Amino acid sequence: MSDVAKTPAQLKKEAARQAKMEKFQKKQEALKAKQAEQAAKGDKPKKPVKTAKVAATYTFDHPVGEKKNVSGDMPASYSPGFVEAAWYEWWEKAGFFKPEYGRDITKPNPKGTYTIIIPPPNVTGVLHIGHALTNAIEDALIRYNRMEGKTTLLVPGCDHAGIATQVVVEKQLKKNTGQSRHDIGREEFKNLAMQWKTEKEAYIYKQLRAMGGSYDWDRACFTMDPKMCTAVNEAFVNMHEKGLIFRQNRLVNWSCALKSAISDIEVNKVEVKGRTLIKVPGYIDPVEVGIIEEFKYRVTGTTDETVTVATTRLETMLGDTAVAVHPDDTRYKHLHGKSVRHPFRNCDIPVLCDTFVDMEFGTGCVKITPAHDFNDYEVGMRHKIPFVECINDEGLINEVVPLFAGMRRFDARVAVRRAIQEMGLYVECKNHDMVIPVCDRSKDIVEPMLKPQWWVNCKDMAARSIKKVQDGDLKLYPSQFDKIWYSWLDDCRDWCISRQLWWGHQIPAYKVSLPGKESDDLDNGMWVSAHNEAEARTKAAKKFNVPEKDVTLKRDEDVLDTWFSSGIFPFSTMGWPDKNPDMFLFYPNNILETGHDILFFWVARMVMMGLELTDTLPFKDVYLHPMIRDAHGVKMSKSLGNVVDPLFIVNGIGLDELHKAIDNGYLKPEELVRARAGQSQLFPNGIPECGTDAMRFSLCSFLTMARDMNLDVLRIEGYRKFCNKLWNATKFAKMQLGDQYTPLKRSLIGERPEGIQFSVVDKWILHRASVAITETRTGFTEYQFNAATTAIYNFWLYELCDVYLEASKRVFYKGTEAEQVAARHTLYTCLDVGLRLIHPFMPYISEELWQRLPRLGEEKAPSLVVASYPECSGIWRDEQLDATMELVKNIVHTARSTKDTYLESKAKPEVFLTSSEPIGEFLPAMEDLIGCSSLSLNAPQIPIGTAVGTVGNRCEVHVLVKGLVDPEKEISRLQQKRAATMEQSSAAKEKIDKHSEKTPDHVIKSDKEKLQALHAEVETIDAAIVSFQKLSL
Repeated sequence: MSDVAKTPAQLKKEAARQAKMEKFQKKQEALKAKQAEQAAKGDKPKKPVKTAKVAATYTFDHPVGEKKNVSGDMPASYSPGFVEAAWYEWWEKAGFFKPEYGRDITKPNPKGTYTIIIPPPNVTGVLHIGHALTNAIEDALIRYNRMEGKTTLLVPGCDHAGIATQVVVEKQLKKNTGQSRHDIGREEFKNLAMQWKTEKEAYIYKQLRAMGGSYDWDRACFTMDPKMCTAVNEAFVNMHEKGLIFRQNRLVNWSCALKSAISDIEVNKVEVKGRTLIKVPGYIDPVEVGIIEEFKYRVTGTTDETVTVATTRLETMLGDTAVAVHPDDTRYKHLHGKSVRHPFRNCDIPVLCDTFVDMEFGTGCVKITPAHDFNDYEVGMRHKIPFVECINDEGLINEVVPLFAGMRRFDARVAVRRAIQEMGLYVECKNHDMVIPVCDRSKDIVEPMLKPQWWVNCKDMAARSIKKVQDGDLKLYPSQFDKIWYSWLDDCRDWCISRQLWWGHQIPAYKVSLPGKESDDLDNGMWVSAHNEAEARTKAAKKFNVPEKDVTLKRDEDVLDTWFSSGIFPFSTMGWPDKNPDMFLFYPNNILETGHDILFFWVARMVMMGLELTDTLPFKDVYLHPMIRDAHGVKMSKSLGNVVDPLFIVNGIGLDELHKAIDNGYLKPEELVRARAGQSQLFPNGIPECGTDAMRFSLCSFLTMARDMNLDVLRIEGYRKFCNKLWNATKFAKMQLGDQYTPLKRSLIGERPEGIQFSVVDKWILHRASVAITETRTGFTEYQFNAATTAIYNFWLYELCDVYLEASKRVFYKGTEAEQVAARHTLYTCLDVGLRLIHPFMPYISEELWQRLPRLGEEKAPSLVVASYPECSGIWRDEQLDATMELVKNIVHTARSTKDTYLESKAKPEVFLTSSEPIGEFLPAMEDLIGCSSLSLNAPQIPIGTAVGTVGNRCEVHVLVKGLVDPEKEISRLQQKRAATMEQSSAAKEKIDKHSEKTPDHVIKSDKEKLQALHAEVETIDAAIVSFQKLSL
């Protein structure tokens, strides 16, 4: 390209640039000389002392519950403590969270109702980050639907958590007084548990308030409140009278430490690889597991014939009542119909034929202990053999074999082994991989025990629940859980609902005794269920056709499984079984949101019980969120120190305070050491103050279809910085709008008023606002929370802040009055829409900033909580404009990247564009976004000395760098870079040459792509060298 004659103005600019370059070089030389002088003296250059920024705090003194004062200036930067102060108290006092706000709920709302019940957290302690995720999702949905104009209700509550609470209160009692619950008695213990509940419930509700949950606190429910107890009793009586609940002697998961049956969810499956020693409550020495032992039974009627069986629980052989072989196993055909001699009970036990026996496992002959093994129980029922219990409730050997009576079960294991060895019947012990059932609460090894318990027949209810999902009446999100739902409910077994505890709903069942007739505890027919003893007496008299005075009653002392009361929570919270207004208006609920880990134990049971007791699904949708793990993907556990109180993230906390927080718990000394170490690794500098808004937004943005999500607190801190962007953007906007600005009567997003001259950039940002509205609404309706937060984040950060605000500065500073009018209305609309969009996720900062803006003429809402959510009419949608703007942004990026490569950051070079695309209208905006002194499109000639960048084949970007850089230095730098790249290229080629037929295809493809990229980089460097060589001419 040849030189062209320069105008006087261009020559003047060039001279100024040259003078500036010389001045810059002199400064650099002076700085180097000073540094050399300091180095010679041994001095270090002094660093400027940084002054710690003090976060703003809200200091206005006004009564609690009054509206926050926002009349003052906005602080210099965003402070969560300042922004989140005072709003919640006002929202609650004003009644914004109540469905009755602004309407008569006895009259139909044409926009409908929207109800969610909180999965009631256990009153065992404090909420963790998993609860924060639940709150963030549920409250976002409620706030969105409230802004949609629906009658909304979010019901808070807590669960009594029978076993969990009893265990922790017992630990506290033992720690504080040295006593057990048996020392103080049932009533006193229940009072102690209620005190614990009151204290923990208060803190849980404090946490929920701090996290911005818009709950109707007047409807808060505790699962043992009087109305809830009435509902629980009604559910039991109803299902018992239908025959769905019955009493039977069956095997249960028994915790000897708790002396209670426990549910499947409270049993941890601990895998062990071979011989392992584990600690068991009540034992000083660890217990040996992960072994399988073989011993022999003598065949009855012979002196030397034996059969060898194997077991992982040798002590249970005391309760063996048979051995079993496969009917097709030729090795044992001769034993069919025979028996073997039990060495300790001195009785014969039969040899059974059963196809459940695996002929290939062990000896192909197995011992049968139906009273202490779930598989053996089924065999015992099929063959009608005796059920002999050998272990009692406390885990001691009973009187079935006096030799071992009173021994603890694992001590008896050693004693039985020794005795069998002495009899010459012991064969060997081997390592054996196995799964140990461990009680989640007591850490005791679970013992299958035969107990008379109350059971629920779930078969028909499960089939009905399956059909509801198949028919689409109940939808699970993500839908991948449909198959799991079918699989579990297809094999749904009877549900044991008895618990041998003191804390919980006492079972409303009464054993009936009559004169001259013995009452059998196991006889289901001798029990009646009722709400109280008087009603039970009347029912019993009628059932047995006797006078009430002849009826003697004894109420079952057991309590119901916690999941039973939780299973009716969607309608017991609404006042069921009474037909009150809440039951009519808010049941069924719209959605149940919870973790996928309790899909079966809670969600399925709510569906089954809802259908059975109300003939209605309790909710229409189920959203199952992932399980939160720590930053390293480790499951959260108090003993690992990675469980975090959400308020620590909201307010920030130092490492020492984190340590103190777990010191107040009930971890064992060794667990405490491990927990502190875990905290130190995860949070070496403590947890920074992130605020509620950042925490809520980040949690929702992490949601994907995955089953787990890793949580890094530093990522939450990143969203605090996003809050600062919102803050600064609003501060800038308020300055540009001015105190005299008056918004239009209605939002621009819904209409296009005549007489306002909108620029292409105005039209583009209104188009992007429309897109953000559509994408966010879709995210809410389809439960794609990640998509909703991404749409909002991109609109605020990458479109409004990075592009529109920068491009509009020129208009506000030197545009015409007409341009400024259009820009002000556009900017206000974007702020108003953006704050409404983000409010469900970030309620505090959105309210704070919205209250500081003037109102639309037709806006009547006193708070963003009850304002309307943005709707998109589509009048600003312009895909062609959006495509052109995408090209413009790419041009800006290329120009800035090219400029940054060759020039110092503050340099403002001339830029020349060559393109046939219709981008002329965007030139003023592009000039501001690039940061150049001038911008030309399709100039007749482009001067020598430009660095060139391309945007595909649609545009060339020429940045004039001649006179602003030292070409020789740049050429030297690029040549060094070229040499290094060539070395990498040679190494990559050598690697490819060594590929063989065994090299995987994906490795070959990856290596070739790397080599191509290195070749392309060399070509780019060569082009840059040529460009700088031209500058040297």
